[in-house]
Amino acid sequence: MIFSTLEHILTHISFSMVSIVITLHLITLLVNEMVGLYNSFEKGMIINFFCLTGLLVTRWIYWKHFPLSDLYESLIFLSWSFYIIHMILYFKKQKNNNLSAITAPSAIFTQGFATSGLLTEMHQSAILVPALQSQWLMMHVSMMVLGYAALLCGSLLSIALLIITYQKDIIMIFDKRKHLLNESFFFGEIQYMKEKGNILQSAPPLSVRNYYRSQLIEQLDHWSYRVISLGFIFLTIGILSGAVWANEAWGSYWNWDPKETWAFITWTIFAIYLHIRTNTNLQSANSAIVAFIGFLIIWICYFGVNLLGIGLHSYGSFTLTLN
Repeated sequence: MIFSTLEHILTHISFSMVSIVITLHLITLLVNEMVGLYNSFEKGMIINFFCLTGLLVTRWIYWKHFPLSDLYESLIFLSWSFYIIHMILYFKKQKNNNLSAITAPSAIFTQGFATSGLLTEMHQSAILVPALQSQWLMMHVSMMVLGYAALLCGSLLSIALLIITYQKDIIMIFDKRKHLLNESFFFGEIQYMKEKGNILQSAPPLSVRNYYRSQLIEQLDHWSYRVISLGFIFLTIGILSGAVWANEAWGSYWNWDPKETWAFITWTIFAIYLHIRTNTNLQSANSAIVAFIGFLIIWICYFGVNLLGIGLHSYGSFTLTLN
């Protein structure tokens, strides 16, 4: 009873904090100079992270199994993973907060969807089906979801790189008379340019803009590659541990059901991405295009396949998600 009450309290607190954090995030995107407000936003993100951590631990203790047995728990864990990546990037690059404009919404909206009323019926956990009553549940599913989170964040950084690289072409498609895309999306730009003011004081305005643009592209390319590499490692471990678990549960390491097939396609896409990144003759935009394709494939694998409810992972269809 105590754990159930605590779970409801943490759920309501986290959902309320999401509403506040979204408001702060929108304001900080529009008003770059409000540093104090941005600090409040980051504090809200930290509070949300601890609320989700407490929620996961509470469900783990109360239901006596690792909280990754259904779509609700899976989304909460995915959001929790997004928060970890966001905080790592934030503390690594505390003086340049451009990346937060990409990682923060991923965590906020995933958590908002999970804790909203849309999944109310799934908030109540249930007894695990026999196939999920295994120690491999923690190893396999956690690695898969962590891999998805890292790959999604890295892919979003690559998509931002593509937008900045081809922003002139994109603007010309919609309106030839418009200038460059509104760079207030990256709300750390003004602070960053002030820090570089001594270097660029004598440079003409166009050179300043091009310098900042090249620095931002380099930063996005740097972090997208590293985050995707980390996600690829998690995904590989998740697939291998899943194969071992499948052999124990079904007597075969690989069965080519829809979930396994799309997981393999996801792994292949990002293996191609990493291969392209090792080729110095290719531009970063080439690998970013592959990452964009991978971004779409991940959502098909993680969410889309579950809608079908077929194959050996059928108990993972919108009610229970194996990976």
